[in-house]
Amino acid sequence: MTEPGKDEQERRNRTEQITRQAAWLGASAFARAGFADPTLVLRWAEIVGADIARIARPIRLSQGTNGGILTIKSEPAASTFLQHESRMLCERINTYLGHRAVAKLRFLQGPLAEPQPFRPLRKSGGGAMPPDEPALTYRGPEALKAALLKLARMRRARITD
Repeated sequence: MTEPGKDEQERRNRTEQITRQAAWLGASAFARAGFADPTLVLRWAEIVGADIARIARPIRLSQGTNGGILTIKSEPAASTFLQHESRMLCERINTYLGHRAVAKLRFLQGPLAEPQPFRPLRKSGGGAMPPDEPALTYRGPEALKAALLKLARMRRARITD
């Protein structure tokens, strides 16, 4: 995997789409953990079920002599349960991926971090702007003035929180 932008012409004081950088960074992070295809990590709950996804997460996929070895981090009390279910888990994973990607599971015990809940962005308040707000005195295109006012409202909402 090459670094983004190496094949393209050198950037000169222009903005670049963040998706180019984000895709490259994401792919390289998955590759360092051994996941050439990030499907296993991204669709973990679909593959193994919600109950198992709550107590275990894939950490690394490495290649052994007899096939892939998937390292799974699980809650300490759940490791014994998962050890007994390892054959079923391997079958589910391989069936979902469509090939024999995982031959063996390795368990790493430890507390799992709770997934961060998604916080939707707050809508900018429709409150009155103070008369000394510089955005109110802007004289120019209406679309730009509306954007400046929206930005000022968001800034005020953040300061008051």
